[in-house]
Amino acid sequence: MKHHVIGIDFGTLSARALLLDTVTGEEKASAVMDYPRGVMERTMPDGRALERGSALQDPADFSDVLAPLIGRVLADASLTAGDVAGLGIDFTTCTMLPLDRNLRPLCHDPRFASEPHAYVRLWKHRTAQPQADAITALARERGEGWLSYYGGRISAEWMLPKILQTLDQAPEVFAATYRFFEGGDYLSLLLTGKESHSRSFTDLKANHAPDIGFPSPDFLSALHPALADLYGTRLSDRVDAVGRCAGRLNEQGAALTSLPVGTPLAMPVLDAGAAMPACGITGEGDLLMILGTSGVLQINHRRCLPVSGICGCMKEGLLPDYYTYEAGLSAIGDVFDWFVSSCLPAAYTDEAARRGISPHAYLTELSQDEPVGASGLLCLDWLCGNRSVLNDADLSGMILGLTLKTRPEQIYRALIEATAFGMKRACAAYEEAGIPIRRILAAGGIAHKNGMLMQIYADVLGREILLPESRQASARGCCIYAARAAGLYPTLRAAISALASPIRAVYRPIPDRAEAYGRLYREYLRLHDYFGRGENPIMKTLSALRKQ
Repeated sequence: MKHHVIGIDFGTLSARALLLDTVTGEEKASAVMDYPRGVMERTMPDGRALERGSALQDPADFSDVLAPLIGRVLADASLTAGDVAGLGIDFTTCTMLPLDRNLRPLCHDPRFASEPHAYVRLWKHRTAQPQADAITALARERGEGWLSYYGGRISAEWMLPKILQTLDQAPEVFAATYRFFEGGDYLSLLLTGKESHSRSFTDLKANHAPDIGFPSPDFLSALHPALADLYGTRLSDRVDAVGRCAGRLNEQGAALTSLPVGTPLAMPVLDAGAAMPACGITGEGDLLMILGTSGVLQINHRRCLPVSGICGCMKEGLLPDYYTYEAGLSAIGDVFDWFVSSCLPAAYTDEAARRGISPHAYLTELSQDEPVGASGLLCLDWLCGNRSVLNDADLSGMILGLTLKTRPEQIYRALIEATAFGMKRACAAYEEAGIPIRRILAAGGIAHKNGMLMQIYADVLGREILLPESRQASARGCCIYAARAAGLYPTLRAAISALASPIRAVYRPIPDRAEAYGRLYREYLRLHDYFGRGENPIMKTLSALRKQ
């Protein structure tokens, strides 16, 4: 009997594949591949300038990495395609693309090759803030019950604002769109020929509120008359359960993956959530913290509760019997990468290169022994807007306390501390709403790469942080879903119990550092509320100038 599965984690800049033995739980091989074309943030392929905050992609990137990644892990494990029992995938969300009547990407139509709205709009494409504000304002005015499932405010990253923006700014694209798809659902369609819409995406990012459903035609018509029949036409009203088979590879899927026709494909899930089964989370009280390009905080609860500033809430979107809540930060790794690429003196990059280490590792080495607060710096982490709890893509960051004696490594560490403070504020929103946090588990590339960051997070949060052994938690989670879809385990919980990654390390708060960070956090909250809440004229002026 076949007992190997492959999971593929489709991230922002690259995809990661993992081959797992479902009998022993051994990770037999893994591979990473950057997308061939990558993210378009400043210009289109033809040189057309893009609006600030854009993040576009060609969907061919997603299909082009499949066969190379799968071929690499099979070769490294000395296995053949015939040894694979099932395939699982996750995807960033909301990653949206418009398809024509033949379910082909509009950006591949020569008529729209130079139209930004015809391309994939990644989760971090945040130019739809005016549309998100309009949706929030109308929902509040009408007392729409579904708004509480999204923390009381709709994000510019979500599906409905992006669709409204398309209608406002590119009506010809809207008119030509037969269906708006999530990236993960599109890839599932490409591989199986079968249309499905994972609850993992629809609940969290497409405004399908658990227990309520989609926004009504009456609301949508009030938003824009052309949207009255959106759900069920240009946006599917299907909601498909996770933890089961989405379909089997057809001939096109087999050609794209080099796996046999008929190989089961698990229902896609969101990328951060895929790590939940890999970390052994099957119930309430365990907070999953994903530290990567952005930051994600997910937790399960048996009841549906209003939580201020969350991104959204899924009902059985990852696990049966539970609501899963998501909050987080718009940027973590992107913040550190910005500093290294834009602000680091040549002497630092040259020294890192001379020593054969990354600039991140060099800055960490220089700053790891500095006492808490010694730099005199305090930052706001909103370099890419705020996701939780303010949910405003127009907010910008701050570095307070700079002097002529401030060193680059001190700024780098202060930015790390700021992201930890942002995470603590988002965690507090869960507990304020009555969702207790019993344990914190971490996953994502940064969690394994930077021990100083992990210790700072433990100190700031004042809690232990457990780090699973697997460095590819999301891809491993995809393997677990694939094992269930292939029928190798009778239930998803049984698959999780057998295949979750063991704990590799535990970061514990150091009392005196935790106390010092507590004082800094109180000052962070003062900045957070002053610049982030209400009608702050400073932030409004800066935001308006940025957009000119």
